[in-house]
Amino acid sequence: MSNQIFVVVEHLKGKIEDITFEMLGKGKEMADASGGELVAVLLGSGAEGMASQLGAASKVIYVDDANLAEYNPQAYCKAVGSVVEANSPKMVLIGNTSMGMDIAGGVSVDLNIPFVAYASGISNDGGTITSALYGGKMNVDSSPSGDGCIVSVISGSFPADAGRVDGSPSVETASADLSGLTIQFKRLIEPEGGDVDITQQEILISVGRGIQSDENLPLAEELAAKLGGAISCSRPIVDSKWLSKTRQVGKSGLKVKPKLYLALGISGAPEHIEGMKDADLIIAVNTDPKAPIFDYAHYGVVQDLFDFIPALSGKL
Repeated sequence: MSNQIFVVVEHLKGKIEDITFEMLGKGKEMADASGGELVAVLLGSGAEGMASQLGAASKVIYVDDANLAEYNPQAYCKAVGSVVEANSPKMVLIGNTSMGMDIAGGVSVDLNIPFVAYASGISNDGGTITSALYGGKMNVDSSPSGDGCIVSVISGSFPADAGRVDGSPSVETASADLSGLTIQFKRLIEPEGGDVDITQQEILISVGRGIQSDENLPLAEELAAKLGGAISCSRPIVDSKWLSKTRQVGKSGLKVKPKLYLALGISGAPEHIEGMKDADLIIAVNTDPKAPIFDYAHYGVVQDLFDFIPALSGKL
């Protein structure tokens, strides 16, 4: 087993996803602490130019193949497995995303390597991995034994800026046997446009169970319009079909980082906190003074949102 930390680069349509930079930042911290080496694993076709964005790594292992031009779970599993088997890294970091879970599980089974999922924390020596289970209601510490392990990291667990480093890491090309694939990529079906992209909004008015009914949503929408922002929500609102999935903030929704996040009637479950904790300014309004959201808010108001919204709207 080598003293290397591997990070599998996740990218789509030419853009490297934030989870990759989160893992690079944490991986560099671990490599520096142990005197090891951080290596980025990049897969694609004609994608070598992305290596310049992976400066946090000392080296990039690049697999170029036409079968990797678009995401194909079978091809990506084979390619990552081939690179891992050839190098025997101490740890492989993969995003806990729909793409990453395909790869992590497949490589773990193929190479008989321990796999720890839903990681939200990793000690610098790699000896303890903390996983957030049951929607973040329970944290479990694992200490994998044997030679090497695979860890899938929950988005938002580490600061992405720490890994967002331009540079000129050395690029080592590798090959993988991708013959005999039974899955073929046909086309990427994207969601229909028309709705607001909450990840791009500077001001978000977010509603939770405290809004009580979809008939009360216009109150929040009016406030959002006056503030020049958009309305978002926690998962229960989407489950009730009061707002679309595109408005959901959280681990199973979208990660946002607005300048202002006004949380109305949101208790602050860990799943929701993961999606908004990096907002520049968080203001929470809740009738329960012990609501977890107040542990993350910069300002808190213990009040009924139906009293708060008209009062603020009146001032605006």
